[in-house]
Amino acid sequence: MRTDVLVVGAGPAGSTAAYELARRGHSVVVAEEHRRIGHPVQCAGLVSRRVLELAGTEKMVLTPVHGATVLSPRLRAIEFRAPEPRAFVIDRAGLDVHLADRAARAGAEYRTGLRFDEFGDASDGLKVARLARADGGREEIHARVVIGADGVASAVARAARLRRPIEVLPAYEVEVPSSPADPDQVEVYLGNGLAPGLFGWSIPDGSGGARIGLAARADGTSARSYFERFARLLERRYGRPLPPAVGLVVSGIPIGTLPRITADGVALVGDAAAQVKPLSGGGIFTGMRAGALAAETVDVALRAHDTSERRLRAYATAYEAELGEEFRRAHYLRRLFARLTDDDFERLIAALEESGMGEAIVAFGDIDFPSHVARRLLRQSPSLLRLFPKALGAWLSSGAELVPDLELDRRRRPAT
Repeated sequence: MRTDVLVVGAGPAGSTAAYELARRGHSVVVAEEHRRIGHPVQCAGLVSRRVLELAGTEKMVLTPVHGATVLSPRLRAIEFRAPEPRAFVIDRAGLDVHLADRAARAGAEYRTGLRFDEFGDASDGLKVARLARADGGREEIHARVVIGADGVASAVARAARLRRPIEVLPAYEVEVPSSPADPDQVEVYLGNGLAPGLFGWSIPDGSGGARIGLAARADGTSARSYFERFARLLERRYGRPLPPAVGLVVSGIPIGTLPRITADGVALVGDAAAQVKPLSGGGIFTGMRAGALAAETVDVALRAHDTSERRLRAYATAYEAELGEEFRRAHYLRRLFARLTDDDFERLIAALEESGMGEAIVAFGDIDFPSHVARRLLRQSPSLLRLFPKALGAWLSSGAELVPDLELDRRRRPAT
C-alpha cells in the first residue's frame, strides 16, 4: 500500500496532522493500534478554550470550571475563582472520535488494530513502515512521510533513532460517580509524600462525580501506591471514603525536551515528541498545535519533493518559535518545584494567601502558558522569591516577559 503520509496514532496530535494534510489534498493513512478510536483514555481531559477552537466544536464539553483550589500537604487551601470559565472538562474519548471523524471526512483513511513495528529498507525514496495487525498478520505501508503520534513509548521515534532523554511520570486516575468536592472547581494537591515531582488532582465530571488522580516521579513506589495514600488523604479531608471507581486511567507523562523531533521522512508530534507542559503534564493543546505545524511543513516538503530531515526541520523551528520559550521557562520552574520540601509547599500556600495575589492569578492564569502568571506573581510578591532567591531572581531578570495571546490567530482557526 502506498500513501503520501502515514500517521501512526489517532490521538489529538495525530488526527490534527491527518486532517490538515488531507484537506490540503494529500493521501493520508492513519494507523491506530487499538481497535476503538479514543480507547483506552489516556488523560484527565481538562482543556483550555484554545483546544475547543482547534477542534472546531464544543460538543465534547461536559462542564466548564471557573477556578481551582490548591492545597498544601497539611491541607491548607487557597482558592481562585473567576466569573467566566477558565477551563473545560471534556469527554476525552469524544474528542478523539470527533477529530478522527473530521480527518476522515477530509479524506484520511483510518486503519484500527494496526501497530507500527519498524522501518524496512527504503524503496524509491519512500519510508517502508512494517506494521502488525490485531489478527497476527503483518503488512507494509510505503509512505513519503511518516508522522509519529504514537505516544510516550513511541515506536516510530525508536525506529527513527530519535533519542528520547526524557523523564516519564507514571500517572494513576480513577473516575468516581459521586464527589463531595466543589463541582465548579479543580482541586490540586501538593506534597512530596503524596505526589513527588508533580501533584494530585480532583476534576469534576459535570454529573456529580470526579476524575481523581495523580502523577509522580518514578522513584520505586508505584503510582497506584501513591494513589492509595491520596485516597486516604481525601478521606480525612471529607470525612468519608471515596466511592468505588467506575473507570481507571493508567498512563505515563513524558517530561523533557528531545534533541531532534525530525529525521529523513519522519516527524514526531504530541507525547511522542515530549510536547507536554512541564508544570501540569497536559499535552492536548500542545500536541494539536504541533500536529498542525508539522502538517504545514510536511505539505511544503511533499510539494517540493524533498522530505529530507533538512526540509522537515522547519517544523521543529516553527514549534520552537511558538512554544519554545514557554517550555524553557516552565522546565526551569519545574526543576525548582521538584526541589521544594513539604515545608516549602506550606510556605508557598501561605505566601500566596497572605500576598493577596488571588486576583492576579484569576486575571492572568492560563493553563497553557503557566509561566506567564508565575512571573507576575514573583515580581509582585517578594515572599515568594525567598523560597529560591538566587535562582528565581536570575529567572526573572532573563529575557523579556512572555505575554501569550489568549486568543488564537483567527487566520489559523480550523474550519468546522
